[in-house]
Amino acid sequence: MTDIPIIDVQNLSKDYAGDVVTHALRDASFVIQRGEFVSIMGPSGSGKSTLLHILSYLDRPTNGEYMFDGQGISELHDTDLALIRNSKMGFIFQAFNLLSRATVYENVELPLMYSPISIGERKTKVLQAIESVGLSDKTDVAAGKLSGGQKQRVAIARALVNNPPIIFADEPTGNLDSVSGKQVMDILKGLHTKGHTVILVTHETYTAQYGDRLIRLIDGLVEYDGVMKKTASNLHSLK
Repeated sequence: MTDIPIIDVQNLSKDYAGDVVTHALRDASFVIQRGEFVSIMGPSGSGKSTLLHILSYLDRPTNGEYMFDGQGISELHDTDLALIRNSKMGFIFQAFNLLSRATVYENVELPLMYSPISIGERKTKVLQAIESVGLSDKTDVAAGKLSGGQKQRVAIARALVNNPPIIFADEPTGNLDSVSGKQVMDILKGLHTKGHTVILVTHETYTAQYGDRLIRLIDGLVEYDGVMKKTASNLHSLK
């Protein structure tokens, strides 16, 4: 196994120009090793969404250096970024981002549509991903007919279908009730146990505590980066 960290961020900044320049992210520096489960927290406007967008190749920094899997973002064209996102990154969003009229199978299959693998191998991968989130009985059901928790599990299956080394989860329980939210977080924790790197952006302390490490942002600055401190009340809510 390589010793190169999966994420290496040095003095990363992001500014948005307007009548007044907004410093969304300021001189952030940290390293994330393969197999970590990192929770990113911070109040609204702290820069956590901006950071996630840069880490997941949805945006570029204004200054600083971001190395993903040993390769700098400044060295890559947008086409390269898109290829890496599709093959090495999985995404789970608060709003699910599913095609409501498409079936569970069709939604999970989407990241494989431009893959050179055979139709048979594609089918195997899709069915395995759906089975891994416990939705084999919903394979041919339209996504729009599912509950919120089931939709998020479909989104997780879609994120997994390429077996990416890293999964970015942006407020994955934000639209779910507590029972469905726990099911989703248990799946994410299971993926981490199997070796996936998980980056979770959340404002909820109880979901953040599934992580082993916390990066807390305030006004675009990394205010804390260290071991996740587990509290008795929040640990109880995870049971």
